[in-house]
Amino acid sequence: MQIPSFLETDRPFVPLNLGGNPFGWTCPEDDAFAVLDHFHASGGSFVDTADAYSAWAEGHSGGESEAVIGRWMADRGTRADMRIATKVGKKPDRSGLAHDTVVAALEESLERLQTDHVDLYYAHADDESVPVEDQVATFHSLVEAGKVRAVGLSNYTPERLRAWVATAREHGMTVPAAIQPRYTLVSRTEYETEVAPVARELDLAVFSYPALASGFLTGKYRTEADFAGNPRGGAARRYAEAGGLHVVDALVHVAERHDVAPSAVAIAWLLARDVTAPIASASRPEQLDPLFDGVRLQLDAEDVAELDGASAAF
Repeated sequence: MQIPSFLETDRPFVPLNLGGNPFGWTCPEDDAFAVLDHFHASGGSFVDTADAYSAWAEGHSGGESEAVIGRWMADRGTRADMRIATKVGKKPDRSGLAHDTVVAALEESLERLQTDHVDLYYAHADDESVPVEDQVATFHSLVEAGKVRAVGLSNYTPERLRAWVATAREHGMTVPAAIQPRYTLVSRTEYETEVAPVARELDLAVFSYPALASGFLTGKYRTEADFAGNPRGGAARRYAEAGGLHVVDALVHVAERHDVAPSAVAIAWLLARDVTAPIASASRPEQLDPLFDGVRLQLDAEDVAELDGASAAF
């Protein structure tokens, strides 16, 4: 695996992108610090967040996750070891990709993260009211200013991805280095048929989300009682209703064959499908261990075939 230059540190790169979505929301600050401590101690270095996290929660306005990560880095002195990705475009008071909005949002993100730059800055979603040429110029100006090391695009159509890259190349501006698409064992078709060919064509790193499908691919949801007893089970239920328990059965079967947790297999499958680093979240330190197991796990052809077959309908 070729490591994108913006992810390089003095430590060996581990292809696991820790999702910061729960921090300051379902994962209180003390717990988030424990998760980040364990991630760092286990060799992890790449953390994903967004200025919009967690604006949807009652009493929140966005930026809560960034602020927790920033306080952790400042308290632990770990900024040099870490690579931070954040996003712009969905925070309620900084929505869209107009130039002034993006510039102001980045300054606020840097303040919350307590750093002078971010390593990867995503457009969280396309803003079709802003011409591609203007989006390219805005993000290029942030790279030129030294406040962003690399640019990423999240939730863009293949056509707009191509247009962004072509425009940047034509004008000698910063070409996107990465995309963040939805891609899991229970969300395959759109990525594999439409997005993956473009990522290969344009040589883009792929940081897919959510690797564990809102916890569905951890194997903890096997019966109706499992959903009813979990306050966050609603997000995973839709996969079961679409026939996803068959996928979980295959996941558990492969996991038992390798004596690992199902979540380890979910991570290993994504890496076997050429994802650069899957994005997975954790609310407790012990939840990270199976994810690191997945980075080390080598699935064989039989494993991949079983998982591909079980998830083909997705």
